[in-house]
Formats: sequence, C-alpha cells, structure tokens
Amino acid sequence: MSEVRTRFAPSPTGFIHVGGIRTALFAFLVARQSNGKFILRLEDTDQKREVTGADQHIMKSLHALGLNYDEGPDIGGPFGPYRQSERLDTYKKWALKLVEAGRAYADPYAPEEIQAFRNESIANKKPFLYRNHRPENSLVWDGSKPLRFKSQPQDYTWHDAVMGNSHAGAEAIDDFILMKSDGFPTYNFAHIVDDAEMQITHVIRGQEFISSMPNYLNLYEALNLEKPVFATMPHILAESGNKKLSKRDGAKDVLEYLRDGFLVEALDNFIASLGWNDGTEQEIFSMNELITKFSLERVQRSGARFDEKRLIWMNGQWVKQLSLDDLFVRCSDFWGENGRESGPDRQKEILKVVQERLKTLADLPALTEYFFVRPTPDWSMVDENKQLKKLSRTEQIELLKAAETAFENLDDEDFLDEGKTQECLNSLLERTKSKPPILFGMIRYALTWAPFSPGLPETMRLLGRDETLVRIKAAIS
Repeated sequence: MSEVRTRFAPSPTGFIHVGGIRTALFAFLVARQSNGKFILRLEDTDQKREVTGADQHIMKSLHALGLNYDEGPDIGGPFGPYRQSERLDTYKKWALKLVEAGRAYADPYAPEEIQAFRNESIANKKPFLYRNHRPENSLVWDGSKPLRFKSQPQDYTWHDAVMGNSHAGAEAIDDFILMKSDGFPTYNFAHIVDDAEMQITHVIRGQEFISSMPNYLNLYEALNLEKPVFATMPHILAESGNKKLSKRDGAKDVLEYLRDGFLVEALDNFIASLGWNDGTEQEIFSMNELITKFSLERVQRSGARFDEKRLIWMNGQWVKQLSLDDLFVRCSDFWGENGRESGPDRQKEILKVVQERLKTLADLPALTEYFFVRPTPDWSMVDENKQLKKLSRTEQIELLKAAETAFENLDDEDFLDEGKTQECLNSLLERTKSKPPILFGMIRYALTWAPFSPGLPETMRLLGRDETLVRIKAAIS
C-alpha cells in the first residue's frame, strides 16, 4: 500500500475560521495515524481575491494549533513549489497533453456571446450546457483565449469515505475552463494536476465541491489518472442550526480564539468533535487520542452545529487538567494590570485557587484583580442578586456586622487554616439563622465585589485577617 499523503489546500483570501481548520485537522489526523505525510498547498490562482499576508496567517494558524505539515511553501519538499502561482509551467504542460489528445480546445466566444447562449437556454426552460455550443472549428490554443475541457458525458457512481456511494447522470457534466486567458489555471484543473504530481492519496474537502465531482471524474479519466480517496466534509452550521456558519454569524479567526484565552488543546478537541465522535460517550480527547481514534467513516453526513457554549465548557475542562506550572506559563499575557505587577509566587498562589473556575484564560483578571488591589464597593451587584435583593439594606448590613465580629475573634494563624475559617462561617450561619447563598454571598461581595470568586475560606486565607476586616468595614461604611 502506498504512503498515505493528505493535503490542506486553502486559498489565501482571508483568515481561516473553524470550517477550514476542521478540514486541515481531519487531513492531519488521517496522515498521522498512518505515519504518512500532511502537506500544505496554497491555491492562489485567483489573484484578484488574494489578501496580502493571508498566506503567512494560514501557516501561523496551522502551527499555532499543532497541525505541523511535512511539506509546504515555507519549508519546501520533494514535490514543490507549493504555491499554485509558482507552478504555471506545470499546468501548461498538462493542458497541452489534453489539447494533443483532442480533449481541450480554445474558447473563441466573448463573455457576451456565452451570456446570449445562457439566456437562450433560460428562455427555452432548459439547463445551460456549454458543450451544446462547442465551436465547430477549434482555434489553435496559444494562451490568449481560455482553454476548455472537452468533456465526454456519462453516468458516474463513486464512493466517498464520508458520504457513501453517490451517483450522477451525464447531464451533470459539461465543458469547463481549464486555463484562463491570464495564464492561470482554474481550481477545477489545477487541484487535480497538483494532487497527482504530489501523490495525494486522500482528498478531504468541503461540501461545496460535491456538485463538481462528475466533472472531476471525467477529467481524471481524460488525464488517465488514478483517483484518490474522496472524503467530503459536511458544513459547519451556525448556532441556530439552519444555515452554514459564516463570518456574519461570529465565525472568528482561529488565532483570535487563542488571543481570547482558549487553549490549543481545547480548540483542536472541539473542532474535531464538529461532526465526528468515536462512538463512545467520551468528549475530552488529547491530540494523541484523536490520532489513534479518528476515522473518516465516523464523520457524520449532516451539518454540525457550532456551539460556542460547548467550546467554553470544553476549554474549562482542559484548564482544570493543566499542571499549575503549565497554567502559570500560559497565563503570562492574561493577568490584569495589578496582577502583572505582582511576583510569581503570589501569582501562583492565587492561580491555584482560581484554576477550577477559569473557563478561558481571559477570565483571569475578573477572577484575580481583587486579590491584588482593594476593590471599590459596588452595591448595585447586591441589588441585582436574586437572593440578596430580597433583604433590606439594614438587614444586609447586619449580616456584615455579624461577620465582622466573628472574624475579629480569629487570629492571623486561624485565617491561614481554611478548616477553621469554615467552622467560623458555619457557626455564623447558625447564629444569624441565615441561608448559605445569602450570608456567604453577602460576605463574598464585601470581600471581592466581583461576579465570580473562589470559596470564602480560600479567599479569606489569601487576603489575610487584616485585609478581610478592612474590606468588611469598607462595605459597611
């Protein structure tokens, strides 16, 4: 069996969002689990749509997610170059083979003439097929005119590793452009030539190309090429589930997710789960587990809904799994203004307490800044709390005064013992005849004035006795 070789072949026309990355990830997994090769090829034949810097962004995104390719534009390889714009002589060579075999011809028509043919078909309520208007006397192709493929329409049945068996009739096949008059090939021609020359064994791509498969199969036969394994990825859908995910629906640059505090492991895990599972209840997969367990046969045929809440949950699970030292390194760019100025020992001490509550690394300032600087009391937070707003302001203050008295009876050593502070809080609960969400919620606001915080014993230990009392008094006053 030949070496498995997969490719990711994006156009450098903008940033990559999760749809493109999923295609790259699945191609990467197929290659790695077979000890094969994963190739990056940039399909930059549409010069008008190319965005400056998009090629570098694509490469940076793949490396950032650990999808390191074995051959590509920046590292070379035995089948380079890996930019289509640098392979024009190759396409011309293959195009001339088709011309010599009588399977391609120069297109003599102006765009207006082709539109007239199209309008005629519409008027006659028939599908427009260019092959019905082939010129009787072909011009010699010198590159000044587009070159069209001379199709041989027939029925096709083919197998797709994801979609299963498919069929199309001869009416789906037409004469399409191979080479444009500017000397650049079309995608329909170039990707087949490149896949053949680069010995690609598995073509993994999006659902938008499935309608073109009959034409591709016709061209494979005309070029006498062995067909690779085809695997069509279903669309990733917006959260509403009723349309394809787009930038308008919040499909972000994958690097933006990293800047927003998502972990690489969580992004890879989440993207892999969009339309794939291993048949078990497992949801958290390491990259090694994905490489071992992934299979194209278990990719679903229907669209996969993008659920950012699930991504956030999954990221929180990955954050919990990190060692404290690893998490500390990853948080270096996410501390708040005052947290950045603190020493590493203090940062680690606080990070250990908030790790369980971190959903993304971007949550770090909200969960930690109150440890580094005394917050300003914000009683609107109390007034918006479902439980606490039922109490009058006087009742709220009385709870804080009771806490102040209880905490004054503890010494500094007691505050370092979370067991003793918890005993004190439990006793206070009995004396005030309050409920935990009310009493503890009131104290937590007084100490942090934050929407989220660790448990009270941990918070009190990190603040210390003096600072705890100062904050309680500040809230009361």
